[in-house]
Amino acid sequence: MQEKKLGLPSIVATGVGLIVATSCLLSLGQGAAAIGTPFIITMIIACVFNILTAFSICELNALMPNLTGGMAQYTLACFGPFVSIVIMVGGYLTCMTVVGSSESAMFGNTLSNVFTSLNIPGSAYSIGLIAILMILNLFGVDMFAKVQNIVAYGLIGSLVVMGILGCIKMGTGEVVTQPSALSTNFGDICSLLGLAFFLFIGVEFVVPIAPQVKDARHKLPLGMVISLIAILIMQIFMVVGFSHYTPWDELGESTVPHILYGSMLLGKVGVVWMTIVSLLAVISSINTILYSLAQICSGMSKIGLLPSFFMKTNKHDTPYFGLLLISIAMILINATGLSGSEQLSFLILTGCAFWIFAYIILHCDVLILRKRLPKAPRTFKLPLGPVIPLIGIIGNAFMIYNIDSSWDVKLRIYRICLIVLAILTVYALIWTKCVIKRPLFKAYQIKEVMAMESDLYQLYHNPKIANRLHLHFEPVNAAVRADTNTGTRPED
Repeated sequence: MQEKKLGLPSIVATGVGLIVATSCLLSLGQGAAAIGTPFIITMIIACVFNILTAFSICELNALMPNLTGGMAQYTLACFGPFVSIVIMVGGYLTCMTVVGSSESAMFGNTLSNVFTSLNIPGSAYSIGLIAILMILNLFGVDMFAKVQNIVAYGLIGSLVVMGILGCIKMGTGEVVTQPSALSTNFGDICSLLGLAFFLFIGVEFVVPIAPQVKDARHKLPLGMVISLIAILIMQIFMVVGFSHYTPWDELGESTVPHILYGSMLLGKVGVVWMTIVSLLAVISSINTILYSLAQICSGMSKIGLLPSFFMKTNKHDTPYFGLLLISIAMILINATGLSGSEQLSFLILTGCAFWIFAYIILHCDVLILRKRLPKAPRTFKLPLGPVIPLIGIIGNAFMIYNIDSSWDVKLRIYRICLIVLAILTVYALIWTKCVIKRPLFKAYQIKEVMAMESDLYQLYHNPKIANRLHLHFEPVNAAVRADTNTGTRPED
């Protein structure tokens, strides 16, 4: 039976559904409240840098497709195990746990603001949501995937409509009198790049669906770009709408700026509308985070960068240990009472610093593999030689420098990042030297990295681990498309 292929609308829906989250709406409100409508310029710059990152990811996936560990495997083939461990654990596992915690906190804030009479703390709603989604994923229930198109286009469509109503002043609420621009200084515009970056983060999670996409070579990069541009357009409408209906000072203080905007634009109807939008966004985002991190942990375990128990799966083929660990970490963070807008913004920015640094390494991966394997076949290759990755590196470094407008906040973020990196360095040293016993910075061959994905590799090279995990290998004879990357890459 022929495998069903996904089209461009599904790619766009996946990208939008992953990126649009309630924590993004908080960041949007915080950025707009800081400088007003000039924040649109900040968003455009951040969107361009994220598009460049998306292109680099597409080339890496074209060279090394269908890898569950994603960036860990790309970096392993370029920098060796030490850098791969530090970047993946810090740039993805830590970052996405932090982001997921912020997202669930926003969920709790939304419900506590809507159901004020119940007097239930926001953290209770947050913890409950994480627990429910954890259980659903343990049983392999991916109900959100079945309605991804409806949810994604419903999200973007609703926000566009709400934004347009605000832009043309067609709301039922009172139009406020305030300056549209609080600052036009380019330094202030650039100082919010770290915050704006978060509005577009996560488009790389479209890549795993590439095997199910018809003509993935062309449609995957196009779908990623369309997703980012669609989100940018929606956010531009929202910022202009904010300027017409929401006082900047109230917007900056609110933990749920989208709910505030909805109430001032359309009253109770707007509150209900934006509440439904935010609930759909947060459920989709957290479900994706839990699923993705569990898969990433499993993929890193396959290549020896995390303990082997992360490969353990239940009868539903869910790598449950990583799922449980990430869920517990998110629950503990939310149990601290995470709720204030300043707390959430700081947490988001700290996670962004890790994630941006990981993107820098991705661009470096492209440059290294271009140099090391110039003749290796690629179904997608960036134009202009090294120009795009180099611009991406410089742009992302610039965003780290401008992670916040306040030097005090910057230094706090940098300090936390350095502490985490120091801890990860110790772990990476011990793990690389004592457990897998590999050179710290010796790159793996692509053939080996891709082969490590299979149970056959574990059975042959790690029989004790394979036996403990009850791994087995059943050869499958199936037709292979001519443009499929089989992992037999030339190693120059």
